Amino acid sequence: MRNIDGKYKHKRILVVEDEADIVRLLSFHLEKEGYRVVSAGSGMEALEEALDNPPDLIILDIMLPEMDGLEVCRRLRGNDKTAFIPVMILSAKKEEIDRVLGLELGADDYMVKPFSMRELLARVKAMLRRLEHITISPADTGSIKEKEQEEVLKAGRITLYPERHQVFIDDHLCNLTHKEFVLLHLLMTNPGRVMTREVLLDRVWGYEMEVDTRTVDVHVRYLRQKIEEDPAKPRFIETVRGVGYRFTGSPE
Repeated sequence: MRNIDGKYKHKRILVVEDEADIVRLLSFHLEKEGYRVVSAGSGMEALEEALDNPPDLIILDIMLPEMDGLEVCRRLRGNDKTAFIPVMILSAKKEEIDRVLGLELGADDYMVKPFSMRELLARVKAMLRRLEHITISPADTGSIKEKEQEEVLKAGRITLYPERHQVFIDDHLCNLTHKEFVLLHLLMTNPGRVMTREVLLDRVWGYEMEVDTRTVDVHVRYLRQKIEEDPAKPRFIETVRGVGYRFTGSPE
């Protein structure tokens, strides 16, 4: 095992894949990087494993026996115990509609087979790095570490607690995915500033490589459905055509 930073050494990754060769390949390279790997060969087995012992990250194939990966992703996001676990879909389906559907169901990332192992490892590291500032453990989303003075961001009907990893809309808890939360937090801390899609990819996803910026658009659309009264006429997240997005509310 490579001698790596201890904060990554004990991260546990669930690989959901029914092709044994791919499981062995992923396990070998992930364990070489210092991660602990467990695997599941079907959708039902993946859900049982994730609920019984929530991992730090899930790599999820779409074409699975019993239950496909998209349904697995939907159920993961609908359960408080697994809602915040980062999910990377790894699939042979490369059509845009498949990518968009996966992201709309709550996946944080989408890679197409055949894939570059170097790129996959970079994305895994970026996804885990983005979790470091969160005080909620993916293994126990109900456990919150309180701080004496917690920063609170407010804008109209939105209240965001960075340390708790919680967002309230009109005093009601809003169930955001990890990427949706980080995206909203970044926009709210830069009110009035136009954030390009490339900047958002770098700051939210941690990618230093070229990635389809459609990923950003899908997440913004899904985020609007949760925080805007009328997603078709957004009050808080404005589209700057051809450039990116801007948070138009003024956090208190």
